[in-house]
Amino acid sequence: MSKLPLTSSALLVPFAALLLFAGSYPARSQPPVPQASKPTDCDRSAFRVVVDVGHTVEKPGADSSRGVTEYSFNLRLANEVQQALVSAGFEKIVRLITEAAPLRGLVERAERANSMRADLFISIHHDSVPDNLLETWEYDGQQRSFSDRFKGFALFISNENANPKGSLEFGHFLGEELQARGLRYTPHYTLPLMGHRRHELLDAAAGVYRYDQLVVLRKTLMPAVLMEAGSIINRDEELELATPERRAATSAAVAAAVEDFCATRSHPSYYLQAKQPRIRVRPHRQAAALPMPSRAELQSSEK
Repeated sequence: MSKLPLTSSALLVPFAALLLFAGSYPARSQPPVPQASKPTDCDRSAFRVVVDVGHTVEKPGADSSRGVTEYSFNLRLANEVQQALVSAGFEKIVRLITEAAPLRGLVERAERANSMRADLFISIHHDSVPDNLLETWEYDGQQRSFSDRFKGFALFISNENANPKGSLEFGHFLGEELQARGLRYTPHYTLPLMGHRRHELLDAAAGVYRYDQLVVLRKTLMPAVLMEAGSIINRDEELELATPERRAATSAAVAAAVEDFCATRSHPSYYLQAKQPRIRVRPHRQAAALPMPSRAELQSSEK
């Protein structure tokens, strides 16, 4: 996640356990719910997915521990996610890139996805940490910032989204698919040291956090998830995230999760029967004209 502020049952993980196991899976208090057979009649040719490339060339987000911009990581991964979805038979995939400055650009992303009547919105990002957690080292003759304390992916949804239950549903599928490929989610967003970037863990089985203020999640009229694919400020994970193998694993996980989510549209009872994290969300609200957020609101939401 950029340093700049912006994008089965689940129980909140005790703070002490998080401190002990930071960087690994939080403990589960109950065994996983047995999986039902997945439905397979997803209409992939009609299912429209927007793959949002986080940040812009001019405002590229965080810098990695070796000085590579987050935007370049986001763009490479988004390209591969798009290709994985097309290869899986999803024909209506839109890779979304905006050039507008962040205050306007965030709203533009949501407006464009809404105008496309997309079925799902996925925003691609890579993580960092607050400035007070950074250390310095010398790389290639220059002083760089890093933090090796945390690694792993993180998924975010907004309870202010038009379909928060759908957002959490897709987040659960995605977190499971990422973990099935050997990836872990980071629990550090629940720790007090994160300050105002601390977030509630909604789904401890899949690594889905609540982040209501993100504009691209709040203002979209379809289920929406922001994925931090891993930490580029962690020196070891940065190298891993730059490999074709890590991008391929993440892209395959996204494609598999989209397939599961698409199938639930025709089988709305499947998710409740097979995978049922406790959800605390607001009721579905009707699609309506969206007011322009204030400058203060957007500044607090910009990643």
